[in-house]
Amino acid sequence: MQAETSAAALAIGAPEALHPLPDWLQDVADDPAYRWAVSGWRRAASVPGAWFDAAKADRIVEAWPKIFRLTEDRFHGKPFWLLKWQEITLRLLVGWKKPVEIIDAATGKPAMAWVRVFRRLDLWIPRKNGKSEFLAGLGVLFFILEKVHGAQGFVFGRDENQGRIPFKKMKAIIEAAKGIMIGPDGTRRVVNQARSIFVPETSGLCELLSGKPDGKHGRSPTVIIGDEIHEWLSRDLADTLREGTGARLQPIELYASTAGVKTAKVGYDWFEESMEILDGVKHDPYTLVVFFGAGQEDDWLDEATWRKANPSIGLTPTWDYMRIEAGKAKGKPALEAKFKCYHLNQWVDHVSNWIPAKVWRAATSDPERWRLGMERFRGRRCVGATDVSSVRDLSALLWMFEPVDGSEVWDLLPLFWVPEATLAERQQQDKRVNWLDWVEQGALRTTPGSVVDLRPVADAICDGMAMFEVSRLGFDAWGVSQLQIMLQDEGVPLFDEAEERFMVNLRQGHRTLGDATKEFERLVFQAQLDHGGHPVLDWMVRHCGVRFDANLNYVPDKEGSKDKIDGVVAAVMAKALAMGPKGPGPSVYEDRGILEIEVEEWAP
Repeated sequence: MQAETSAAALAIGAPEALHPLPDWLQDVADDPAYRWAVSGWRRAASVPGAWFDAAKADRIVEAWPKIFRLTEDRFHGKPFWLLKWQEITLRLLVGWKKPVEIIDAATGKPAMAWVRVFRRLDLWIPRKNGKSEFLAGLGVLFFILEKVHGAQGFVFGRDENQGRIPFKKMKAIIEAAKGIMIGPDGTRRVVNQARSIFVPETSGLCELLSGKPDGKHGRSPTVIIGDEIHEWLSRDLADTLREGTGARLQPIELYASTAGVKTAKVGYDWFEESMEILDGVKHDPYTLVVFFGAGQEDDWLDEATWRKANPSIGLTPTWDYMRIEAGKAKGKPALEAKFKCYHLNQWVDHVSNWIPAKVWRAATSDPERWRLGMERFRGRRCVGATDVSSVRDLSALLWMFEPVDGSEVWDLLPLFWVPEATLAERQQQDKRVNWLDWVEQGALRTTPGSVVDLRPVADAICDGMAMFEVSRLGFDAWGVSQLQIMLQDEGVPLFDEAEERFMVNLRQGHRTLGDATKEFERLVFQAQLDHGGHPVLDWMVRHCGVRFDANLNYVPDKEGSKDKIDGVVAAVMAKALAMGPKGPGPSVYEDRGILEIEVEEWAP
């Protein structure tokens, strides 16, 4: 302790020049992927009086694989040898110290204590790079091995189920580690329970929490562990717990996440804050930001980019896995976005041009087939779906016919309407589209007046009911009551003979349409969805993108384009009906925080 104090005393007030990069950082100083490590060192060195306890860092790094064991798959039971990025992170967290003034509890007089410089870790790294195992190991180190009497640890995620993942990993690390759970004399040192970890020696208690701040005030955390920030609905719990650390001499917050969707404001705002710290825009020498990810200009198919973003590649994830996943994503914008998010740590949002025009047009056997009309489908089994306008826009009705005669191809019959009085205005505003030609060709129908009239749509549905074997009718749950009333007046049943709902209100959200969107996409890419070359639907597909939720499920979206996608939405709705019932989920309005619509699907 005397040598430590002397070294520290020499460092007080020392300029950054007295803290040159050590050998273990010099090795990666020129590697752009480790910019965070050099930034962390230099920011810590700028703290007045800070010094690096190399001896302590060496001891902990050396002891780590002797104590900790890995817990899963082919690694189970093997020593937890630190990867380069993990070793650097650990050294920075435990090595850097700074002086703080305290009141000595025994004498009541002012004194000086040495505490960690870094009080928070922000770890941003792609999936399958050992994040969870390492985070759990750090939690055990700071909560148990530091032996703080009365230590309090808290583990959480977006909700309890998500928080349970790192919490279970902590318990597994404890059970597999040498000398942590059971001492040399056979006594139990740690008690693992369903929602807590208790350390009798220090009376320390680590608890699994829900993701909500309610009832969490009054705690005095020593260690805070928060996982998968990109999915959090609020940072209130993290703030509440941090505010409770005031009585602790050197508490630590350990946060980790992959990238997510930019519309998940909590996670994306946290990520941007981390980058501001890393870049020096925000002065915060007490947060260690660890970031691995591809740059926006990097080629996502280049294996050098994969290595840059995935410091553990080869061990986990394997090269074979990455090549297979990249192969699946190539040429498919939505899957490409998921690959970039999960494996390159890039934030995603809306993807434009979801289905390439070449792929869409190759899916039909005859690009003029749409002209043959409805009669060719007489007697065929199908589902129908509508996406109707509320005032002046397009309305769509789409029939999706099941494969016949051993074929795997689904056939589409789309119908579109627009208020007749709006045609001239549309033609003037958008000269890319020849609306009048579409009307003349019969690809687009008109309704009287300048606002939508649902009577022609209702009549077309009744015509289809008479001509086809219709198993279900799907409606956008938002604003369809008028059309459904018209249909019921015409004798269309609300329920079928099996007392299942015949007219189904479908919410336009990820839970309802997510699987159907992927299946629609699969059918198009495998040329198993014959759309007949309908020009209006072709136009809509060319301008249709997808929008992601927190789990990177995606649904059709027109954000960034003024063009309409009603026909694509109706086709996905029809696919959802053909796939069978789903439980009720959030609407598109709920997803965006606009409005929640209470509509039960497949029920009265």
